[in-house]
Amino acid sequence: MSAGIPLLGDGLEVPCLDGSSRPYLGLDAAASTPAMVAVADEVAAFLPWYSSVHRGAGYKSQLATSSYESARKAILEFAGRAGTDDIAIICRNTTEAINHLAYRLDLPPGSVVATTVVEHHANLLPWARVATRRFVECGPDGTFDLEAVIAVLDERPTPRLLAITGASNVTGWSPPLDGAITAAHDRGVPVLVDGAQLAAHRPLPQADFVVFSGHKTYAPFGAGVLIGPRSAFARGDPFLAGGGAVELVDLDEVVWSDPPEREEAGSPNVVGAVALGSAVRALGEMGWAAVSSHDDALSTALHDAIARRPALRLLGAGLPVLKESAGGAALPLATFVVEDVPHGLVAARLSAEFGIGVRHGCFCAHPYIVRLLGLDKADVARFREAALHRRRELLPGAVRVSASLSTSLGDIERLFSAVDEIVSTPPPVPYERDADTGDYWPAGFARPDQPARSRPGCAAT
Repeated sequence: MSAGIPLLGDGLEVPCLDGSSRPYLGLDAAASTPAMVAVADEVAAFLPWYSSVHRGAGYKSQLATSSYESARKAILEFAGRAGTDDIAIICRNTTEAINHLAYRLDLPPGSVVATTVVEHHANLLPWARVATRRFVECGPDGTFDLEAVIAVLDERPTPRLLAITGASNVTGWSPPLDGAITAAHDRGVPVLVDGAQLAAHRPLPQADFVVFSGHKTYAPFGAGVLIGPRSAFARGDPFLAGGGAVELVDLDEVVWSDPPEREEAGSPNVVGAVALGSAVRALGEMGWAAVSSHDDALSTALHDAIARRPALRLLGAGLPVLKESAGGAALPLATFVVEDVPHGLVAARLSAEFGIGVRHGCFCAHPYIVRLLGLDKADVARFREAALHRRRELLPGAVRVSASLSTSLGDIERLFSAVDEIVSTPPPVPYERDADTGDYWPAGFARPDQPARSRPGCAAT
């Protein structure tokens, strides 16, 4: 089965080590999703009409402005904020959105932000710059309960914010969001939910602030969003200062515009906004019941396949816990290690020999991976030393498989047929390691022609 939503690039063939070409099987949707065909078509139709927005008097400028603001409205509706005084600030991605909020909250010295060890780096590092972080710890299975959140909220001083993921990009597990939001609000603590992994799979929660990215919701055109109450952005300097955010500039004074324009200095990514608006409308038309049904079938197939293979070890909680946390249907995502085969080699062989793309490494969630792998202090110290000396080949990691709306059960079978061969059969040729990235590549096999190779294991949000 698949959800029946065509994605741009479906069916493309890639060269493989045996000289054949195979249809590319992309199983890295948790990092970035392909564009929906409908989204790409809408962008193509809009491009001839692209123009400057908000201040242009020409017909194309007026149309582009209408399209941009229509996308903003669609994003608010998608997030369940229609008819409220919340605003949607269109930015580059989740990372920028969280940095934007960290600046705009203007937390006083000595402030505490409560967060968790499950977070992506995007919801850890910005808060370290502006506050002391207090962490909700997880158990060996990578989960925690509501009582653990409440205990952190009840420590003194009271946190200024709870910053929590909507769903882990490593395990797909969703924390007890509704209870955490209620508990935080009962204590006067606002809540930010990092919805980067959640947005394409489930309704976004009604937290004070929500962030997510277009490139994880089938609109990879460089737009993300920060949603929050208008009052949070009505005073103070915006994150970015420049044209489009002002009413008046003198050499000694500036009168800022009202939000959201106040928060979107410079020429905005109109195309990215149009794409994101198109994608969230399409998801809304598809309906969460259909998305959840598709996700559940794939997640069940993924976890069952891993459980049947003794050489594979799943990281994180099992399927019953994941389903319970997500309201009955788990996200189509699983992370595992292969006994006696380095994670980078597994990923390289899947690509070069079978035309399958997965993610490997630590997934920009290093503290979480340390816990899921069960590493001790000596392990961590050793890996820290390796990182300081840029010895990426010595760093720990795992393999992550994550499905999209066009993934089928047959695709899952194809993946694990390939995994079985990797487990049972040595590589047909030697694989070399790149000294800079630590990645493997088959000796003598032509690399894709690209200007730069990304570092392994980091899926930015």
